[in-house]
Amino acid sequence: MTRRLLLSHLSLILLVLLALEVPFGVFYARSELARFSHAAQQGAMTLAEVCEEKTERGLAADLPGLARAYGRRTGSRVLVAGHQGVVLTDTAARALVGKDLSAEPDIAAALRDHPAVGTRSDSSTGGEVLFVTVPGGSGATVPCVVRTVYGLGPLRTKVHATWLALGVVGLGVLAAVTLIGFALARSITRPVRALERATAQLAEGRITDPPATDHGPPELRRLAASFTRTATRLQHVLQAQQAFASDVSHQLKTPLTALRLRLENFEPHLAPCAQDSLDKALGELERLSRMVQGLLALARVENSAIGPEAVDLDAVVADRAAIWAAFADEQQVGLVVSGATAVRVWALPGALEQIIDNLLSNALRVSPPGTVITLAVVSASGEGCRTPAVAELHVTDQGPGMTETERHRAFDRFWRAPDADHDGTGLGLPMVRQLTRASGGEVTLEPAAGGGLDAVVRLRHAVTRTHREAVCARS
Repeated sequence: MTRRLLLSHLSLILLVLLALEVPFGVFYARSELARFSHAAQQGAMTLAEVCEEKTERGLAADLPGLARAYGRRTGSRVLVAGHQGVVLTDTAARALVGKDLSAEPDIAAALRDHPAVGTRSDSSTGGEVLFVTVPGGSGATVPCVVRTVYGLGPLRTKVHATWLALGVVGLGVLAAVTLIGFALARSITRPVRALERATAQLAEGRITDPPATDHGPPELRRLAASFTRTATRLQHVLQAQQAFASDVSHQLKTPLTALRLRLENFEPHLAPCAQDSLDKALGELERLSRMVQGLLALARVENSAIGPEAVDLDAVVADRAAIWAAFADEQQVGLVVSGATAVRVWALPGALEQIIDNLLSNALRVSPPGTVITLAVVSASGEGCRTPAVAELHVTDQGPGMTETERHRAFDRFWRAPDADHDGTGLGLPMVRQLTRASGGEVTLEPAAGGGLDAVVRLRHAVTRTHREAVCARS
């Protein structure tokens, strides 16, 4: 934001400088050329009057000296032609003396008593020159014509120096404005940066550095005060919610255990016809106990401040597969492990075990006998050295699968598929997602090839910064 404010400020100042300096430079160049032309025309007219007087008195021999003296004084080339356009003297080329120039436009115009002023390129110098051709006298017959030619190099140099001075002044103004604008932009965006830090802290669960409410523009001060009040209230609400879930779960464990014992004590005294009802009541009680355990686990994850650690993914997968192999054999379901080895990922301590246990439990509930559950580890490289590499754990079953809507809702707490015939609590997949996100990863449900469901857990590779920089340097 600081950069954008500074760029917008500089762009506006640059437009103002261009609007001021460019017209001034153009006007200065034109006015200098006009002033120079006017002075040259006045001098040429004065010289023409003197030449006219010399010609009328029969003193044409004085014209070369007069022209040379004028040329030295003004730095110009002087040419004087008679009443028929024949060159009488030329300070630059004696070869032109006696040559008829009456056909040249400026000489012809002057012979008709019309002065001519303009610029043209000079083949001898290769530059641009200013010429002034004026008649010596007036009337039907013009006694003589005077042409003075000035090189425009010094004038162009002066104009260029002025443009350079304007450019230096403009750069100096831009530099000063940059410093002032940067200071102003920093002062304006400082409250915004404080709000950004506070928002990031709030996303992590607790604000340790609240934004100051006494700095910056009034609007930002009011915004910071409103944000602080909202964040404080939100933290209290979240803490109360987490404390409530944790306290209720803990308080429910004891009465549930006592209730189970009392129901089991009824079993010897019940009639055989009531045995089925007792078994169903015990089953529902078991489901309620698992739900309480799930709520406790979710509350621990949400309240946990432990950071991820490097974990050997394939070792954990192999260990959990070995433990669940007996349960899979009871249901006549195969359990296959495949994929990459020696893959280390970032995860919370114990999170991978809970993730795999929940995914395998769900997969076994929906897998028909004679099918196979596959646990596959896939290592994927990041795009370039800036994107971290990830590892994917695929838990694929051959059950009935889910529709796209069901896959999106499966991570909602207590949600169960409409046609579910098992005693799940609806907390397994929400716990998987919470543990995965707390470990810095993501989990998705995708349709498996040939039917069934593919639960994909993506976690970041546990690669040290030094090792990653070495790999990037080699690539």
